[in-house]
Amino acid sequence: MSHLINNVIVVGGGTAGWLSAAILAKKLSCGELGGVQITVIESPNIPILGVGEGTWPNLRGTLKALGIDEGQFMKECDATFKQGAEFVDWAETPIEGKKNSYYHPLNTVFNPSYEFNLAPYWLLGYAGKDIPYDQAVASQSRVCDLGLAPKKITTAAYDSLQEYSYHLNAVKFAKFLKEHCLKHLNVKHHYANLSAVNTDEDGFITSVISDEKEVFDADFFVDCSGSRALLLEGTYKIPWKSISDTILNDSAMALQVPYEDKNTPIVPHTVVTAKEAGWVWDIGLQDRRGVGYVYGSKYTTDERAEALLRAHIGPTAEGLEVRKFPLNLGYREKFWHKNCVAIGMSAAFVEPLEASAIYLFDAAANMIADQFPRSRKTMPSLEKRFNKSFTMRLVSTVDFIKLHYCISKRRDTAYWVDNCDYSTIPKTLQTKLEHWKYHAPSKYDFEYSMDPFLLDSHLFILYGMRFDTDLSESKASYKDIATAEHMFKHVDVMVDALKAELPKQRELVEKVYEYGFSKI
Repeated sequence: MSHLINNVIVVGGGTAGWLSAAILAKKLSCGELGGVQITVIESPNIPILGVGEGTWPNLRGTLKALGIDEGQFMKECDATFKQGAEFVDWAETPIEGKKNSYYHPLNTVFNPSYEFNLAPYWLLGYAGKDIPYDQAVASQSRVCDLGLAPKKITTAAYDSLQEYSYHLNAVKFAKFLKEHCLKHLNVKHHYANLSAVNTDEDGFITSVISDEKEVFDADFFVDCSGSRALLLEGTYKIPWKSISDTILNDSAMALQVPYEDKNTPIVPHTVVTAKEAGWVWDIGLQDRRGVGYVYGSKYTTDERAEALLRAHIGPTAEGLEVRKFPLNLGYREKFWHKNCVAIGMSAAFVEPLEASAIYLFDAAANMIADQFPRSRKTMPSLEKRFNKSFTMRLVSTVDFIKLHYCISKRRDTAYWVDNCDYSTIPKTLQTKLEHWKYHAPSKYDFEYSMDPFLLDSHLFILYGMRFDTDLSESKASYKDIATAEHMFKHVDVMVDALKAELPKQRELVEKVYEYGFSKI
């Protein structure tokens, strides 16, 4: 029997399935001579979850590589620009009438990972008195405060003046990707409910069988079947590693909130507000907001959670339907086994606080496509490399998400007390925090080039949360004061220039929907 890999079946649709199919089809020349045929099999009666509305900038590169027109994508997916996240009431217990927030923007003016690290100089006060870290080192938080977009209508498609990703309608995005796959990338598609799996004497999957007894043969299988994990769990029994002892949320509910009128400003970032038993997200699309509450059921009731969510939204929430769903947070002990790899919720789900889900789908599919095994003999080494890479990514992601909670000064509810309890902090993160008490984070703290959250992200969270790093004993090491002060002032110069150039978010979004972007 030939062990060449010429046919791939993606089990499951949704964002994970269709994004994986698109990336594989494009990079593996699907439908062309010598290429690999990609087929998607999705259930006709399992709805898309459809609440993952935040993305990362890497998606821009993927959409461009897929040959997708940015303006068309935005219009058909109700997409708007995302320039980061604003975290409200995370650092300390909220005080009525006092705003307590910081930003995790998508870019800085100066990248401390590779150039000059401004963090120590900010800690030592050279940026000026009481200037928040995100405003001292980055223009983007101030751009967001002003409600500005990250580019102009004359900026070329996928180019930017400020780094950006998207907020989008996840259901429409999956449909958009599906249409692109079928019309432009030669992907085949079947509706079927799968009921059985055939394997050979070596344990490799050879085919999947529907409840109508249809047999679908392939050489390689991508499990995008969501939490059911029909292949990786159903066939191979790969265990799920829960992270419930670290991330204490297990429930969520969401509402779709219409704007009061068509001229309501669209917020150019995600707003994430800490609450008594979790946090609320608020995402602005073109015609509505997506608002939801992620919480720990140990610390509240569903009734209390819904009442809190509606109160947070205000009168516009009256009469709106709320969707509730459980969160099973964790990841597989392996993501690739023999000729099957899991992408999406069948592989992992770390809560949506930093919108990492679609990033991980994208990263997994691109890594598989770039190193795709054209025969079984190359699979063992690729399987080992992929599993190592994504285990490291998930460990890093869990550490980073936990960082948002465990350095908070909030102790107003049992939820926050438990989140800050040392026993809930992974040892890998404990080690970093001990080091950062006396050393500003640097590029040497992030050895893994594929880490989803590198130095900049950690600096924004640590010092947005007012983490205490004592540099008094090493102050003499930071001699480039003039350089640092010049760079801090340059951020102000850039902000002034951007204020004069950038349009409001809604203004640009509506122009994009009408005219699109320049192709050059």
